[in-house]
Amino acid sequence: MGSAPPPHYDEFGLFADNAAEAGIPWKPPTVRRQAVDVGAGRRVSSLVWGEGPPELVLLHGGGQNAHTWDTVALALDRPLVAVDLPGHGHSDWPGDARAVHPGAMADDVAAVIGELAPGLRALVGMSLGGLTALALAARSPELVPRLVLVDITPGVDGEKSADIAAFLAGPESFATFDEILERTIAFNPTRSESSLRRGVLHNAVRREDGTWTWRHQLGRPSGTTGLHVEAVEFGSLWDALAGTTGPLVLARGSRSPVVSDADVAELVRRRPDATVVVVDDAGHSIQGDQPLVLAGIIADVADGD
Repeated sequence: MGSAPPPHYDEFGLFADNAAEAGIPWKPPTVRRQAVDVGAGRRVSSLVWGEGPPELVLLHGGGQNAHTWDTVALALDRPLVAVDLPGHGHSDWPGDARAVHPGAMADDVAAVIGELAPGLRALVGMSLGGLTALALAARSPELVPRLVLVDITPGVDGEKSADIAAFLAGPESFATFDEILERTIAFNPTRSESSLRRGVLHNAVRREDGTWTWRHQLGRPSGTTGLHVEAVEFGSLWDALAGTTGPLVLARGSRSPVVSDADVAELVRRRPDATVVVVDDAGHSIQGDQPLVLAGIIADVADGD
């Protein structure tokens, strides 16, 4: 089991470890945190990588945060924005828990793109972030010239996402860092302990009493169940998929149950020009299991005509 975390967490102090584990030649990246006012007194926070105009915007999955993309961002080595979705990471919770939904979050992402990445070449979304990206692409196609969906389609349901739901429905408080890390390891058998330890450091908070909780549990409206998944139904977004216009790529993890063959067939039926790439030895979080492969897929999409 991992050792106790450092007493002072340095959000930008772990990138060298990401690079070393992935075999990426090390050069210190330029990264800053920037928040965008999305209205109603709320702000959405993002990590802005690089110094030039961002070419990419990356959206994480439910219960994750912008740091899930750190290794991918290091491998891409180009200006981009990794967003903390509403209610995640350093972003504010919406006043209504129902707003933690792809359609509602798409409005917030649109505001982030407008302020931080108006000239983006591609929007990339994993899981919940992918559904959010899809909703935005259908609603405002001018904001999404190219779309990469990471192991997600509107065909996701309770059975396919059972492991995700079980993880999110776990305890909201942990006595020690080792407890919260142990649970994370149990639900991510394809990942190294070192990478999961970094992920928990980015995604958890130590309270004054010494206990730990997830960042996405902080500030949630009283009486809500936070991100606990009780019902999963996004079938209405199939019509949104058909309404997208730019190039579309689906990256599917070979070991993931979240995207089925029937889902792929439906995606291709609605978007015959879509490209589907199966990433070997990857589960649902391809950015964690095969970050260099995913970075290559994203780069090819961003550099396409």
